[in-house]
Amino acid sequence: MAALQRTVAELREHCPWTRALDHQALAGYLTEEAEEVSEEIRAGSMGDPLRKELGDVLLQVVLHAQLAAERGEFTLDDVAEAMYSKLVRRSPHVYRPDGTLDPRRASLEEIEAAWQRIKAQEKSEEGE
Repeated sequence: MAALQRTVAELREHCPWTRALDHQALAGYLTEEAEEVSEEIRAGSMGDPLRKELGDVLLQVVLHAQLAAERGEFTLDDVAEAMYSKLVRRSPHVYRPDGTLDPRRASLEEIEAAWQRIKAQEKSEEGE
């Protein structure tokens, strides 16, 4: 990951095409790459083709995070931390609120209901 982040930062600095990118310009690429991942999965390609397509999606995430970091908004680590926190919050059947592993039995229905309840609570707290 560190090598990928460094390479993206270097491309932003030294490659005119990459330097000209902004979130708007990248939005279509992100959608395209995500669709290509879906196509590989639907086709049953679970090995190298899927790995490569997931790498293309990862590049899009790293590029967006690099753009944000350049403006002092957030970093790739901030993106990862936000996702880690969300997974812990929305998986009370696996984690305590402090992130300590504490798996408990739960049905698929209970897990889905908790995920949706917590998601709705988060959106309410954010004012969405």
